[in-house]
Amino acid sequence: MVTYTLKRVSIAHLPTPLEPLARLSQRLGGPELWVKRDDQTGLATGGNKTRKLEFLLADALANGADTLLTCGAAQSNHARQTAAAAAKLGLKAVLVLRGEAPPGVQGNLLLDLLLGAEIVWAGDRPLPDALESAAAACHRRGDTPYVVPYGGSNPVGASGYVAAMEELLAQCAQQELHFDHIVFASSSGGTQAGLAVGARALGYTGRVLGISVDMPGASLRASVAELATATAVRLGLDLTFAAADIDVNDDYVGGGYAAISELEREAIRTVAQTEGLLLDPVYTGRAFGGLLDLIRCGAFAPDERVLFWHTGGSAGLFGYAEAVLGSAWAR
Repeated sequence: MVTYTLKRVSIAHLPTPLEPLARLSQRLGGPELWVKRDDQTGLATGGNKTRKLEFLLADALANGADTLLTCGAAQSNHARQTAAAAAKLGLKAVLVLRGEAPPGVQGNLLLDLLLGAEIVWAGDRPLPDALESAAAACHRRGDTPYVVPYGGSNPVGASGYVAAMEELLAQCAQQELHFDHIVFASSSGGTQAGLAVGARALGYTGRVLGISVDMPGASLRASVAELATATAVRLGLDLTFAAADIDVNDDYVGGGYAAISELEREAIRTVAQTEGLLLDPVYTGRAFGGLLDLIRCGAFAPDERVLFWHTGGSAGLFGYAEAVLGSAWAR
């Protein structure tokens, strides 16, 4: 195993299922679609951050931390999984969330509070500044904080997706499968960086395609390449990555982060109604919407096999109900 030298804590339900999307594949007339169910990793409805947190929490414990701090949007999947991981290990959690407290509590924010997290609203401060202030407050009251980076995306966290690629390729070997393409939502970059390192280190020859949910392609390629190189260094691998090595499609960013359009609504409805599978409105809804459009545009051959890596986030549906339902809400 590439990641065997790193400490990790066992908090995820692994391996996650690898399932065919047979009805949807038939409806679309190909390619053959499959899904890797990282929405099933556990930790208060699961998601991709749980894999990263296995390595991040081991690092936190090794550094004597008693408090986890992280930041994100009000409906952050990452914040919710960090709060759940803290609860599972008996640590405190402080979540620094963008903006002001909303008038109602729902979705991921509801789960954050149920999990016992302390919520700090950043207001008009940049998130990094608010996070730094929250860490200083923890120190003043005698806590030993460990700052989990945005999205869990540093070389420690990204190692979780190097291990995930190992897991996938083992499942493929068992089932005699090969995927021509792996498609997923990409934002803070840790998932894509880990998969890129795992693919190169383990000899995966297919395409690893991140659908950007918020960043311009050039910026995301550069940041993922930098993180992938740093992750490889941490793992003792003689690998380097340039922006040109990272495959990103930014055609579906639309109105920006969490700006829900018909692209996301159609993807969420289509997958729910053909496969009984829930996508979220911010990440997987946008990425799968992009995948559907690429299929319709002929970007994949009908006889190819495509894996959609489901990064979780279905709890977010309950924070965006009206936007997800769209015109159906008015009926």
